[in-house]
Amino acid sequence: MLTIENILLDYAQSLQGTEQFPLVGWQIHSDKKNVIQQSWQLQIGEDSAFTQILHDTGRMESVQSQNIQLTGIELVYSRRYFVRVKISDNYGEESSWSQPAEFITGLPAEKWQGAFISAEQPEDNATSKGSLLRKAFYLDRVDDISSVVVHASALGIYQFYCNGQRVGNDELTPGWTSYHHHLLYQTYDLTPLLQEGKNAVAASLGAGWYKGDMSFNRYRNYYGDRTAFICQVVIHYKDGRQQTLVTDELWRASDSPVLFSEIYDGETYDARLEQAGWNDADFDDSQWRSVSLIDADKAVLRPQGTATVQQIETIDPVAVLITPQGDTVVDFGQNLTGWVSFTVKGNVGDKVVLRHFEVLDADGNVYLANLRTAKQRIEYTLKGGEEEHYHPHFTFQGFRYVKIESWPGTFDIHQVKAVVVHSQMQQAGDFSCSNPHLNQLHHNILWGLKGNFVDVPTDCPQRDERLGWTGDAQIFCRTASYLMQTRNFFAKWLTDLRHDQTAEGGVPHVIPDILTDRCDEDRFLAQGNTHSAAAWADAAVIAPWTIYLMYGDTTTLRNQYASMKGWIDFMRAHAVDNHWRYKLQFGDWVALDAKEGSYFGATPNELTCMAYYAWSTLLFAKAAKVLGHEADYQEYVALYQRIVHSFQQAFFTPTGRLAVRTQTAHILALHFNLVPDAFRERTINTLLELLAEHDGHLVTGFVGTPYFCHALSQNGHAKEAWDLLLKDDFPSWLYQVKAGATTIWEHWDGIKPDGSMWSPDMNSFNHYAYGAIGEWIYRAAAGIDTDESGPGFKQIRLKPLIGGGLEWLNARYHSLYGDINVGWKVVPAGEGVSRVTMEVDIPPNTQATITLVDAEEIIADDGLTFSAEGGDYQAVTGSGYYQLEYRCSMPQ
Repeated sequence: MLTIENILLDYAQSLQGTEQFPLVGWQIHSDKKNVIQQSWQLQIGEDSAFTQILHDTGRMESVQSQNIQLTGIELVYSRRYFVRVKISDNYGEESSWSQPAEFITGLPAEKWQGAFISAEQPEDNATSKGSLLRKAFYLDRVDDISSVVVHASALGIYQFYCNGQRVGNDELTPGWTSYHHHLLYQTYDLTPLLQEGKNAVAASLGAGWYKGDMSFNRYRNYYGDRTAFICQVVIHYKDGRQQTLVTDELWRASDSPVLFSEIYDGETYDARLEQAGWNDADFDDSQWRSVSLIDADKAVLRPQGTATVQQIETIDPVAVLITPQGDTVVDFGQNLTGWVSFTVKGNVGDKVVLRHFEVLDADGNVYLANLRTAKQRIEYTLKGGEEEHYHPHFTFQGFRYVKIESWPGTFDIHQVKAVVVHSQMQQAGDFSCSNPHLNQLHHNILWGLKGNFVDVPTDCPQRDERLGWTGDAQIFCRTASYLMQTRNFFAKWLTDLRHDQTAEGGVPHVIPDILTDRCDEDRFLAQGNTHSAAAWADAAVIAPWTIYLMYGDTTTLRNQYASMKGWIDFMRAHAVDNHWRYKLQFGDWVALDAKEGSYFGATPNELTCMAYYAWSTLLFAKAAKVLGHEADYQEYVALYQRIVHSFQQAFFTPTGRLAVRTQTAHILALHFNLVPDAFRERTINTLLELLAEHDGHLVTGFVGTPYFCHALSQNGHAKEAWDLLLKDDFPSWLYQVKAGATTIWEHWDGIKPDGSMWSPDMNSFNHYAYGAIGEWIYRAAAGIDTDESGPGFKQIRLKPLIGGGLEWLNARYHSLYGDINVGWKVVPAGEGVSRVTMEVDIPPNTQATITLVDAEEIIADDGLTFSAEGGDYQAVTGSGYYQLEYRCSMPQ
C-alpha cells in the first residue's frame, strides 16, 4: 500500500512562523521494492478539513519529493494554513491524501506596529535582575473569533503568558543571535487561551546574552544596557475583520522575584517577592509603574519557526554522596546541560543553594576550578508554608553533579530532577554494536551534542565561555547531522555568521561575534581585533556545503553564497603565491605534539592555512556549480588548482616526502586530496610510521583528529582505522570512556591516568570537537553515506567496513526520505575467512549503491545483481529491505 508518512515544512513537522510559503517534502511508505514516485499533487487549505482550498497544484509529473518550492502563493500574515499531498508511483498505485501538516505565517517587518518596551532605566545597566510586563484588554464575543496569534521577541530573554498560563514550550527565547542584524521572534497560537471579557498578556524578562556578563572577558551590555520586550497579538474574526494588540506605552511594569540571572552565574530568586496572579486578567496592576520605550530596529526581526530551545527530557538522580570534605552532592549519572527542578517545603526565608559542576576530583571532592569565574549557582528563598516548586528561568548550567550548599530540613533524593535543555531537533541517528565501549562512545558523542546545541553550537556549556566557536562547529557539523536533524539549527547560526563577517570577508572566531572588538585582554587573542583563523573561519564554506550534502538544501547554500565567496576572497587577498596567513592562527589546537606549555600543535600554520584554503575553494567551486554560477565555478576551480600546485611545490620534495613530519600534516594532505598521485603511497606509509612511533596512538588536535580514520580507511587501511578507534589507553577516544566519561572531553587527558586534572584554565568535560569521529562511525563503519550527485540521500552509498573485531553492528539514519538501516554480523568460517550477513533497508524514492568490501564470494544476493569492482562487489538498487550474505577475508 502506498502512503505518505510525514510531510515536512522547511524540514520540520510543523512550523510556527514563516514569512513565505515553506519548502515542502514528504516521506513515502510502500510494501513494494524499487518504488519511485511518478507524480504529486499538493493542496493548501485554510482549515484541516480542506473545505476552503487556497491553492491546488494539480497533478505534477515529477519524481521530486523533497525541497519543493512553490512560488506565487499569497498568504495572509498571522494565519494558520494546512498542507496535504498525494502521490502516484511507478507501479501505477496512487496514495490517498496525507494527513495535513500545518504552519502559521509570521509577521513581515513592515507590519510590526508594536514598540520595544522596558521596565528598566539606564541606571539598571549594571544589574541582571528580572522584570515583569503586562497588559489587560477586553474581548466582547469570543465566538466570533476564528484565530488569535502572537508574535513576540525581546532584547534579553523572555517568557510569555496569557491569562495566567505559560504560552508555548520554548525556553531562553528569542535565543542568541547577532541582535543588531538578526533578531528572531517566536509565533504562538493564543486562540484556546482567550476568554470572554477581560484578558491579559504578560511577559517576564531576564538579561540573557543581550546585556549580561559574556565571554571570558566578562564584558557587560555588549548589545545593549536595558532588556526590552515586543509583541503583536493579531486577532482574526470570522467575518474577515482583524484586531491588533501591541506593546506600547500603556503596558505596565514591575520588578520580578528574579533578583539576578545570568548565563554563566545562575539565578537568585526570592519567592517572597512573588505577586500572586501577576499574569492573570483580574490582577490589579495599579501600583505598577509605566514602561519605557526603547529605540531598536524592528527591520531586523525574523521568524523562528523551528529549532527553538526546549525542555527535552528529565533525569532522576542516581545517588546522593557525602564527599570526604563533608559536602552533600547529588549525582545525576550524566553530564548534561539544563537545570535542576526541585520541590521544597520550609519556613519563610529558608534558602536552597545549589552549585553545579562536572566532575569530582581525585579524592572524590567537589571540583569547581575548571568553571573558571562561572558560578553556576542557584539560590532560592522560600516564601514558606506549602510545598514550593522551582526551576531557573533565564540561565542554564553544564553539570553532572550538584552540591547542596543549603537546604531546609532533610534533603531527599526524590525532591530534585535534572531537566535537559537544548534546541529541539529530531534525532536522526542510532548506533549499537557488540563492543559496549564503542556504544558508550556513541552515547558520549550524542550527549556532547545535546549539551552544546543550546541555540548556538557552543564549545562548552559550563565555564565562562559557552561561545559559538566556528572551528568546533565546522569539524562536528557532519557528525551532528547524522545524530540529529540539524538543518534549521545550522541555517540559523550561519545567518549570524553571514551578518558578523567583516566587510572584507573575514570570519570571526565565534558566532555570534562578541570577541573581535573586545579581545585585547584575552590570553589567547592578545594580538587584538583578530579573526579569520584557518579551519575555524572555513566554517563559512564547509558548514553550508555539509548541509547541502546531508539535506539537498540549496536554500542555505544560496543564502550563504556571498558569505562563502567573501571568505575565499579574503584568503586570496591575503595570499602571496597562494600562501595565505592572517594574524592569530590556532593551527592543530591542543594537539599532543605541541611544545610543553603550549596549546598550538606542531603542524605549522603555513600548511594548515594552505590546506584549508584549497579545500574551501574546491567546495565553493562545487557550490557555484550547483547554483548555476558557471563563471564563478570556472574561476574558483582554476584558483583551487593553483593552490594545490603551490601546496605540492611547497611541501613535497621531488622524491615524494611530505616535508612536515606530523600526523596532522599527512592527514590533511591525504583527506583534502593534496597529494600527487605518484606520492600517495609514500604519504600513507609515512602516516602509518608516525602512528607506529606512538604505539598506534594519535597525537593530533582539533584539525587532524576528525579526519584521521578517514585518511586511513580511504587509502586502503581500514584495519588501522579500526585499531585507532578502538585504542583504550591514553590518548584515545575509549580512554575517556573507560575513565567514566558520559560526554566528550576537551582534552585527551582531561583526567590523567593518575586521577589528576589537566590545567583548570581550559578543561571542559563536555566539549564535542573530538566527537567528530562519529562521522566515521556512520559513514565508514556502518557505511551510510550520500552521493554528491544526489545529495540529501536521494542517491545513497552503502559501503560498510567490516572490522574492529566486532561480531555485529546496527545503524540507522533517518534521512529526509525515511530510515536507512544497515546491520552486519560476522561469523568466522575458518582459515582466515569470515561469513558476513548484512541487512539493509532503503527508503522509497531513492537509489542505493551497495558495496561489499573485500568480498570473495556472494552466498545470498536477495535478487540483486552484483559485479566485481576493484576488489569489491557492487550492486545498484532501489528501495526495499534486502538480506545479503557473503564470504570475505577475516576482518582483523
